[in-house]
Amino acid sequence: MSSAKKPEWLRVRYPAGENYEKIKGILRQHNLHTVCEEAHCPNVAECWGGGTATFMLMGDTCTRGCRFCMVQSGNPHGQLDVFEPLKVAKTIADLGLKYVVITSVDRDDLPDGGASHFAATIKAIKQHDPEVIVEVLIPDFQGNIDDIKKVVEAGPEVVAHNIETTEPLTPRVRDPRATYAQSLEVLRTIKGLNPKGYSKSSIMLGLGETESDLMKTMQDLREVDVDILTLGQYLRPSKGHIPVSEYVSPERFEYRKQIAEELGFLYVASGPLVRSSYRAGEFFVEALVRKNRSASLN
Repeated sequence: MSSAKKPEWLRVRYPAGENYEKIKGILRQHNLHTVCEEAHCPNVAECWGGGTATFMLMGDTCTRGCRFCMVQSGNPHGQLDVFEPLKVAKTIADLGLKYVVITSVDRDDLPDGGASHFAATIKAIKQHDPEVIVEVLIPDFQGNIDDIKKVVEAGPEVVAHNIETTEPLTPRVRDPRATYAQSLEVLRTIKGLNPKGYSKSSIMLGLGETESDLMKTMQDLREVDVDILTLGQYLRPSKGHIPVSEYVSPERFEYRKQIAEELGFLYVASGPLVRSSYRAGEFFVEALVRKNRSASLN
């Protein structure tokens, strides 16, 4: 299918509403960033309208330059808001959120890639409200096990790292420092450090992937024990980014969801507008975590 015109199923409503304006106002008040805005997520209306947001730590400038991503690239020169963990925790409390997603730009300019900042944020959230479920979407930390360990040991219920695309497409789509093998090792490490926790990854479709390569990627993710998978349509942020090769139909997404479920993923969210942080997946995980918490108390 030509990438010249978006199909009907990719149309989304313009962000508006009371909750949307409330979240936007609180974020501006605390000078916080969200991936919802920085990455031009098509689900911002649904998520903010429903009272949730994905917080993006450590600023809006990424040290990587992936060809699919809208977040600006550059060198933050080690600048870091040390009060950000507390501001994020307070914002979450102000919004009354019970399930939060925390991600970040890549910060290769920091000694530990920002792992300590992630850990401090998770701990601050838990100190404000131990019942809040925290999902983190982490960078690869250049494969450093000690850095990954800092995040996992801070106690998030879900730790995600995105493989993004198939192995053959990785060099064309991602920054050269973000390799396919390294991402798999990050996911293996996450599960190895906390076998009882939930691990998660995401694949963008429509970049020119073959069916066999997509199948291999899903199999590779299962081999490193990834629990949760999301499949979504790649949307080109600008003409300077890698073009869309195909707009995948909702029927094809449903078919691939069935294939992924047969491979043994605990949960699969698959659809044109599905993103790594996706409300349906969050509802599933929240129910699972709360059930496990209840069982441990009895």
